[in-house]
Amino acid sequence: MSLLKTLRERSTRRAHRAHGIRPAGDQQVAVIGLGRFGSSLANELMRRGWDVLGLDESERRVQRHRDLLTHAVVADATDDEALRQLGVHEFTSAVVAIGSDVEASILATSNLLEAEVKNVWAKAISRQHGQILERLGAHHVVLPEHEMGERVAHLVTGRMLDFIEFDDDYALVKTLTPKTAIGVPLGISGVRTRYGVTVVGIKRTGKAFTYATAETVVEPGDVLIVTGKTRAVEAFAELE
Repeated sequence: MSLLKTLRERSTRRAHRAHGIRPAGDQQVAVIGLGRFGSSLANELMRRGWDVLGLDESERRVQRHRDLLTHAVVADATDDEALRQLGVHEFTSAVVAIGSDVEASILATSNLLEAEVKNVWAKAISRQHGQILERLGAHHVVLPEHEMGERVAHLVTGRMLDFIEFDDDYALVKTLTPKTAIGVPLGISGVRTRYGVTVVGIKRTGKAFTYATAETVVEPGDVLIVTGKTRAVEAFAELE
């Protein structure tokens, strides 16, 4: 019996016990490397109802996760035969969360790609490492420390309450309302034409977030969700 089939059976039993909904076939993921990043990711995926196979060379780490994940196994992900015996090639998604061992990260990623896993995520510890992973063909490359550093820098240096940057120089920010937008409907205040940003949501004290429309009147103390080009949302968030 393959490990993927075992995961499915365990998930079914768990769902029946909890009277919940069993994860679909594409809600199964292999997480390779159970350090701080990998374990945090694996636990969050479990919380969201995914089936998670955790792999690590460390017996200690695997022991710690045996009761937390759907399945946890001591394995060398640089050994393509070991991955195949575990049935990792049957998974539609896998994450290489190996930390400082760049060579192991590259070999594990290469093995997953050669096994034709459809959705391979890989953690990089530097831009150079990330470039190598991209050239290998990894579908998604993340630099957690670098991306978090950029995010925190935006929060420290401005009035932003949160910041997320996407591809193509596009960002989403949560920021305090500037005086220029207070007291008039958004459609009349000219936020989009004057600053090149779009207000998509608004949070009023004591109330839930709501979608913003052209008729929405912003009040002092409101928190806004704004989208647009990174430079534009940065400039808007700097307004007093």
